[in-house]
Amino acid sequence: MAATASPAHSPSLVTPPSKPWYKQLYFWVLTAIVCGILTGWLWPSVGVALEPVGTTFVSAIKMLITPIVFLTIVAGIGGVESLRRVGRVGLKSLLYFQAGTLAALAVGLIAVNVFQPGAGVHAHPGEIHLSGDAAQYVKDGEGQSWWHFLTDIVPSSAVGAFAEGNILQVIFFAVLFGIALKAVGHVGVPIVDGINRLSAVVFKILHYIMLAAPVGAFGAMSFTIGKYGISTLTSLGQLIGLFYGTSVFFVVVVLGSVLALLRINIFRLLRYLREEFLIVLGTSSSESVLPRLMAKLEGLGVRRDVVGLTVPTGYSFNLDGSSIYLSLAAVYIAQATDTPLGLGQQLGLLAVMILTSKGSGGITGAGFIALAATLSTVGTVPAAGIMLIFGVDKFMSECRALTNLAGNSVATLVVARWEHVLDTARVNRVLHTGTPEPAAAQPDDAHAEPALAKA
Repeated sequence: MAATASPAHSPSLVTPPSKPWYKQLYFWVLTAIVCGILTGWLWPSVGVALEPVGTTFVSAIKMLITPIVFLTIVAGIGGVESLRRVGRVGLKSLLYFQAGTLAALAVGLIAVNVFQPGAGVHAHPGEIHLSGDAAQYVKDGEGQSWWHFLTDIVPSSAVGAFAEGNILQVIFFAVLFGIALKAVGHVGVPIVDGINRLSAVVFKILHYIMLAAPVGAFGAMSFTIGKYGISTLTSLGQLIGLFYGTSVFFVVVVLGSVLALLRINIFRLLRYLREEFLIVLGTSSSESVLPRLMAKLEGLGVRRDVVGLTVPTGYSFNLDGSSIYLSLAAVYIAQATDTPLGLGQQLGLLAVMILTSKGSGGITGAGFIALAATLSTVGTVPAAGIMLIFGVDKFMSECRALTNLAGNSVATLVVARWEHVLDTARVNRVLHTGTPEPAAAQPDDAHAEPALAKA
């Protein structure tokens, strides 16, 4: 099938670098974040009242996530010559995700053992009383099996998966749909073409919504500072500082080393994705930029089938920031409650976290649910101890989301290189100029359209 005339292209997703700096999205989002911090700090009641502004923007983005994930995956699978490639990309993605999760958990464990932020707290587990959302998260975590992500991947209803916004279930249905579409041969060709054209419409809707990104970031940041107050940061400042420092180390050193093997500079990649990072910082949600991230990575020349399978799956299985948080928080609670943890017990925690950290991306309170599930499964650290960090969790959610975003960006480039379809020279050229380029058709992918054209 010949390539259609760019129906799936979404040039409006990326701000052309030729625009003056004061007209680019990242400038206005950064300005909105600063204004939000000042509003929440100086007028807390006003900041709290602005909560609907931030949540409405995030909801508008989430409204489009499942359709975009479905359309991208189906179009990617429908555009490859061999289904064997789809299985190979999926397997390689999962293998890399497992290695990344293990590395993130290990870095967190090492950091919390070296700096010991919980030493000296001496909180008595019997005197810690759970209440409010924290109590509900612990209850949900205690009922969460370590293998829940395997059983939850199959939706009870295809429509229900979209309605509930369950990305993992949408991925499962989209992969089956794409495989079936390839299996029916010529009958599926018009459907693939229609999906490419429908993608153009959905991405245009996303462009309209992204115009409100500064407003959404302002509302979300105003609420966070107004609700919890900057002074809250000082009570557990050592833990928060350690988490941010460990995450920066992981991104710059660990992920940077991985990219260095590909001859790609991590700082240039972070600069290329600066708008996405600022939106995540303002909204505390990595989901708010999932469609933009996919488009930006295709703009680097990564094949559509690789992006379509790796990025959405990574949002459930490659949560580097959440993994660092889990290991830090679990051992911090042990230190704060004077619960002794030997090396063997900590390695046992790590093994359980590899499983409990999966499949919970995008769920409200997912970090606490995964933490409670881990502590309940192991049984050596009191689950009620999560109340010790509940008050400052909001200030760590931004860092979790930012690190998750960086991890999934690097993962996609690694899988593309593993598949021998990454043009490193082109990637570096785009990172240097900041101008995305339309992907050239591959020999076995002549009818797979990229999701992003040159602006």
